[in-house]
This record gives sequence, C-alpha cells and structure tokens, in this order.
Amino acid sequence: MLRFALRRALSTVVVLWAISVMVFLIFFGTPGVDPALRIAGRDASPQVVATVRHEYGLDKPLPVRYALMMYHLLIRRDITSYVNPGLKVVPEIASAVPVTLSLVIGAAVIWMLVGLAMGLVGGALRGSPIDPLLTAVGVLGVSLPVYWLGEVVNLITQSRLHGSLFSWVPPPGYVSPAQSLSGWALHLLFPWLTLAVLYAGIYSRVFRAELVTALGEDYVRTARAKGISERRVLFRHAARCSLIPVISLFGLDFGALVGGGALVTEVVFGLPGIGLLTYNSLQTLDLPVIMGTVLYAAFFVVLANAVVDVFYAALDPRVRRA
Repeated sequence: MLRFALRRALSTVVVLWAISVMVFLIFFGTPGVDPALRIAGRDASPQVVATVRHEYGLDKPLPVRYALMMYHLLIRRDITSYVNPGLKVVPEIASAVPVTLSLVIGAAVIWMLVGLAMGLVGGALRGSPIDPLLTAVGVLGVSLPVYWLGEVVNLITQSRLHGSLFSWVPPPGYVSPAQSLSGWALHLLFPWLTLAVLYAGIYSRVFRAELVTALGEDYVRTARAKGISERRVLFRHAARCSLIPVISLFGLDFGALVGGGALVTEVVFGLPGIGLLTYNSLQTLDLPVIMGTVLYAAFFVVLANAVVDVFYAALDPRVRRA
C-alpha cells in the first residue's frame, strides 16, 4: 500500500510539471503572442515595448523564462501581476483559497449526505412508489442550472421575501469565520444549498444504479443464502462495493470545484474565490495570475485523483497491483 501511494505521489509531481510547461508554452511560446505588447499598452512605441520586454525578462529564451517564472511563482512567491504591478499573485491566490474551500467543502458535505441517502433508499426500495419519486427529485436537481437557481434564490431571499421570511439572510458576500462563525455560515448557507442541488441529484442516481447492480451480483446472493440479514447484505456488501465509483466521481468533482469550477456560484453570490479570480485574470489576460490559478487548480485536481486512487486501493486490493 505504501509503494502504491508513493507511486501515485511521484506521478502527481510529473503531471503537475507537464501542466506547468504546457500552460507556459500556450501563453508565452505561441507564435505571434507577445505579452510585452499587452503590458505596455495599445499605443506604446516600439522603444517602450522593448523596455518592458527587457524589464520583465521577456527577451530571454523560453527555457530561461519558464525557469524564472516558476522560481518567482513557487520558490520566492514574489511574482506580480502584469495588469496591476503592485499586486502579488501568490498572496492574492492565498486570500481566495479559503473562500472556495469554504464553499466547496460545505456543499460537498450536503450533496454527499443527501445524494447517498437518496440513492440508498431508492436502491433498497426499488420497485416501490418511493423509488420513482426519488428518481424524479434527482433528475430535477440535475436539470436546474446553477446560475438560474442561484439568481432565483437571490431574488427570493434578497428581494421578494427578504422583509418577511428571509430577513435573517445577509446580503451576498463573504465573511471570514475568524470574524464571525455565524456570519460565515449564514453567508454560505444558500450558496452551499445551490451548489449541492446539482451534485446531490447526480450522486443519488449514480449510487442507486451501482447499488441495484450490486444487489444482483452472485456474492450478494451467496451472502443471502448463508442467512446473513438483509440489512447487513445491503450495508456491508452491496453499499460498500457501490461506493467505489462514487468515490472516483467525488474526487474529480471536488478537485475541479476547488480548482475554480464553482465560478458561477461565486459570481452569483458575490464570493471572491478562485473561480472569480481566474475569470477576471482571463478577461485582462493577466498571465502571471493565470499561471498561478491554473497551477493551483491542476494541483487540486491531480491531488484529488491521487487520493481517490489510494482510497480505491484500500477498498479493492486488486488495484494495488495495477
């Protein structure tokens, strides 16, 4: 198990390095792309562009520029924005990380609890009237766009019914838990619920399908023939094996959301997280910020996949030999 984990850690480092090289080449090595023109401004003279190119090290060979950027981004952590020279990239990302983590972790707890509960009940009671009802609820959750649902929630809680039923709901924004734990939870309550609706529907359907398949396998029939109780068969055998694809899916979703995939939710509810920071940097083509946010996102996606592989190996020892 330790060798498997170390192997996954090494592959994580290699993948992150490859992503950093690829992203750097896309923005700096593509023919015709000159960041100096963007920094100097639209009407800058050739002399000003040449000066900017020299000051930012953009006149050096690509390998040297890549090494310098990674050194200032990852080692010294003093690289600054091209659009706002006084803004340091790493502190800006560090200030946005707690917002995104707070949003995604809270929503993940909700969607896992609700989704797995719905899938478990639907799979255990397949064929009963409850099963199609839960399926319909899951399909409804998957079908509701996050941006539309978020706007509807804001319309109800901030405008239409704010003076009566939802007077306790604070305006969109973010409050650090260090300032006020209750304020932090109140600001994130509806963003959590909005983001969780979609994923709860997805996870309930995936878990139910896997559970129904597992309940028809030979090992489940053998367990029943041995006289094991239906409850133990459901939880100890069928549900445990059905969790493997759910864990894999969760790793991909969690890593993508922490890496900035919750952009729409952050924009709708005014949360200054990684997704919003990435979006703003792409709008202005702020290359150092883009590099930083992309590497941050890649780290969490690759790390989540590595952690999922380790859990997968713990649940199924055959994976360790792969």
